[in-house]
Amino acid sequence: MSELLLIDDDQELCELLSSWLSQEGFVVHACHDGKSARKALAESAPAAVVLDVMLPDGSGLELLKQLRTDHPELPVLMLSARGEPLDRILGLELGADDYLAKPCDPRELTARLRAVLRRSHPAAASSQVELGDLCFSPARGVVIIDDQEFTLTVSEARLLEALLGQPGEPLEKQALAQLALGRKLTLYDRSLDMHVSNLRKKIGPHADGRPRIVALRSRGYYYSL
Repeated sequence: MSELLLIDDDQELCELLSSWLSQEGFVVHACHDGKSARKALAESAPAAVVLDVMLPDGSGLELLKQLRTDHPELPVLMLSARGEPLDRILGLELGADDYLAKPCDPRELTARLRAVLRRSHPAAASSQVELGDLCFSPARGVVIIDDQEFTLTVSEARLLEALLGQPGEPLEKQALAQLALGRKLTLYDRSLDMHVSNLRKKIGPHADGRPRIVALRSRGYYYSL
């Protein structure tokens, strides 16, 4: 069973989601504010976190920033009130692996969680990838460039793994989203673009200044040789 930490100040929603997720085989621990969430994270090691943007004692986005510093490899799925696209974009920019608008369908939440958990445990056959000055370990989610180490989020690691699987060859956005995010993109869904942007910031350009990840307008991306 996968242990989840659900952080949301809506206790009724927490009870509903906890009941549903428990029936789906998850062990759910709920916290209703940032303080208790930080305490729970210090005392346990959940497989994933479901985090609301709004908390009574601060912003969920601030907690996400701390999570990405202290637990960069921990899968995080954000919940955002409907009508607040900026919160979703900020969440993805800060390193959330996925997001859902509230109120959310428990079945979709379950599917998204299973997808991100699958991506957080790559197949044992995934070996170290070396390409030019870049060395990537999919299993660890770590990139080494010129002796400098970068820890990637689950989504960033799966994204880079997909791009390095066929360097120099474009991957269409929907195909890349399926490989990296475990789902198709919906209308106006910028989650893939946000993860690409975050990954670019971490690994930087080639030594000669060329971008490592190249965008093809309205088509997709590829890793440049």
